[in-house]
Amino acid sequence: MNIYVGNLSYQATDEDLRKAFEVFGQVTTARVIRDKETGRARGFGFVEMATDEEGTKAIEGANNTEIAGRAVRVNEARPREERPPRH
Repeated sequence: MNIYVGNLSYQATDEDLRKAFEVFGQVTTARVIRDKETGRARGFGFVEMATDEEGTKAIEGANNTEIAGRAVRVNEARPREERPPRH
């Protein structure tokens, strides 16, 4: 299950995400989304859990908890919408 983590601290790292979600099960991937030009964190990230059951536990358990000093919003990630290329 792919999980969206919003309201992340700009200082949060991939490892912070991984550690916060490992208590709920096996984390397949954890990444903070960064601006392509500046490399600065954009305030959200994604965590992929090995099973839907672990994902559901993680969403319920991690929502409104603190990661890197900031309370986060956690929910199931929606599929990415196709957008026209930017020019």
